[in-house]
Amino acid sequence: MSLDQNDIAKLARLARINIAETETAELSERIGDILNMVDAMQAVDTANVVAMANPHDAIQRLRADEVTESNHREKFQQIAPQTADGLYLVPQVIE
Repeated sequence: MSLDQNDIAKLARLARINIAETETAELSERIGDILNMVDAMQAVDTANVVAMANPHDAIQRLRADEVTESNHREKFQQIAPQTADGLYLVPQVIE
C-alpha cells in the first residue's frame, strides 16, 4: 500500500505533528513498508493455531492463596471520623 503526500499531511494533522515537506517522501515509503508488513501478517492462515500464554510453555509457580495477616479493621476504625457497619463514611462530594 502506498501513501501520497495528501495522506501523509492528513495523518500529520490527525497526530498533531509537524512534518516537513522534504520528509514526506521518506515517511510515505516507511509507512507503506509497515502497512505491507501488516498485510502480509494478516494473510497468514491462523485458523489451526492454538493460542498460548507463554511462547516457552513455561508454567508460573503460584503461592497458595492464604490469609497471612490478622484483621485490624476495628482498631483502624477507632480513629476514623465516622464509620457505620464496618465501613468508612465520607462526606458526599457529588450531588
